[in-house]
Amino acid sequence: MTVEIYALSVLRSAPAHGYELKARIRRPSIAPVNNNALYPALKRLERDGAVTKTVEQQEGRPARTVYTITDAGRARLRDLVSTLPRELAGDDEEFLLRVSFFDELPVDARLSVLGSRRDVVDAALAQVRHLLAEPAPPPAPQQPRPWRRRAQQQLVDRLEQELRWIDDLHAEALRP
Repeated sequence: MTVEIYALSVLRSAPAHGYELKARIRRPSIAPVNNNALYPALKRLERDGAVTKTVEQQEGRPARTVYTITDAGRARLRDLVSTLPRELAGDDEEFLLRVSFFDELPVDARLSVLGSRRDVVDAALAQVRHLLAEPAPPPAPQQPRPWRRRAQQQLVDRLEQELRWIDDLHAEALRP
């Protein structure tokens, strides 16, 4: 879903051909979008009427396909960033991408996205706390430090920090 959001987001500022579109997508993960994800997404978007494509002839070069967002594509982009399905709420990039659109979303959509993420983080935190509550196995003679517990505690710290951040975003989302 992220590739569709990125593509539609870029196309709403101007039409673009595939290579240009790929170069203009900026992901929070820093990883570039690959062709195996971009072109199938563009094909789905075209099939669904969210984008149109035209072929531009170029002198002395191969023709290139230029994609343009439609009104249906603008509506689809709004719908995609306004919701965070439970099955995607645990994906950092899916969540952060939607947060990056918060200035364009109504309060109820922001709160819905935050609520979905909070549910996933709460569940993960409960699971790790449960693991920490189990008695620790005795350390092996060659391993005197409780590395597993340290890793679990680090995860608890990260999850608790994210919950605080979600609370801050929630409070900010409610401000006019």
